[in-house]
Amino acid sequence: MSPLLRAAGRRTFASLRIHHNYRLFFGGQVVSLAGTWMQNVALAWFVVELTSSPLAVGFLAFCRFLPFTLFGLVSGVLADRLDNRRLVIGTQTASMLVSIALAVLAFSGAAEAWHAYALAALGGTALVFDAPGRHALTFQMVGRAELPNAIALNASLFNASRLMGPAIAGFVIATAGVAACFAVNAVSFLAVLASLLLMREDELVQLEREERPTLVAGVREGIAYVLRSPNLRLILAMTTVVSTVGFNFHVLVPVLASETLHAGPEVFGLLSAAFGGGALVGALLTAALGRASWKVLLLGNAGFAVTLLALAPQRNAVLAGALLFVIGACFTLWTSNSQSILQLTAPDHLRGRVLSLYLFAFAGLAPLGSLFAGWLAEVGGTELAFGLAGASAALMTAFAFASTRPRGWADALRRVAAQRPTKSVI
Repeated sequence: MSPLLRAAGRRTFASLRIHHNYRLFFGGQVVSLAGTWMQNVALAWFVVELTSSPLAVGFLAFCRFLPFTLFGLVSGVLADRLDNRRLVIGTQTASMLVSIALAVLAFSGAAEAWHAYALAALGGTALVFDAPGRHALTFQMVGRAELPNAIALNASLFNASRLMGPAIAGFVIATAGVAACFAVNAVSFLAVLASLLLMREDELVQLEREERPTLVAGVREGIAYVLRSPNLRLILAMTTVVSTVGFNFHVLVPVLASETLHAGPEVFGLLSAAFGGGALVGALLTAALGRASWKVLLLGNAGFAVTLLALAPQRNAVLAGALLFVIGACFTLWTSNSQSILQLTAPDHLRGRVLSLYLFAFAGLAPLGSLFAGWLAEVGGTELAFGLAGASAALMTAFAFASTRPRGWADALRRVAAQRPTKSVI
């Protein structure tokens, strides 16, 4: 292996190489996330088996995302008040109990659709409280220097699981039924719980936290901080618009495969895998860079916009898959750098709340975004839905570029002025 490739590999996996606690956590997530994707696929299939209704599957997604709307802001306050490792142990345990309940119901044969909806909502509630604590724990595991690398590695693992989990789920459902998927996911949580319990607490970065605010005061303080911070405000505005209007692939890709391309489930699976593969590549690229970058964030969002606009009129499955691959890569470049900048900018005592605001911006309006995307596809097909998604992302990229460029020019002018020798007036 050439020295250049060896150096790139060391940069890409720096967090795993340097930090014992992160190696433990990453290993646990390898097992657990594959189980999570198995359950996501199995739960949707479970509802189809119970109802034979596409609308019921849409309502299942609504139930899963609704907790982000209801509790997204409060979850960050708790993440800032509680020990992050213990918080994640609690939320992961709650998620495991939901999986056990799903397995018991599915094995019993007495399940009804409302059981699936209720457990999906409970699982979403556990996830909304887990996410800010887990992201903040990543900071504690690796520190400031390796944080962008660790966030990118987390994204690469998530997207690798997105590729493997559904494929495994399809095989398990065909051979043993959906109940087996729920049971496998329940067992998979033992890996991540073991990794959390085995961590060396003395190696976690200690956080500087102020007195614990009430929930309402804590939410107000987090919002006030973001409103005073132009960069954070801009990232959250971009995330809100682009995610709500542009990131609805769970709704649009099935319609693209069946209605626009007139293809079957095999093509749908390949299109989904293409997006996941691109997202994985984007995550590995971000990990290799090893630092947070506004330039990469804007380039990622711009690429996301352009390829969505190119996908809108597409009628060829191969080209659609290639474009989805590029969309996935650009998406991860944008989101990984957004998360890194947010975490590195926020002070310790507000990091959980800033992350919860980001997650609220990303998923809090997802129920409405999903309904809006479905309506657009119903009215004008995927051409209208993807076209509007691309246009909104392009407008937000232009807005962000216009908002950050003047500050960049001003900084450059100040640096030039500081270096210029003062002329004598004599």
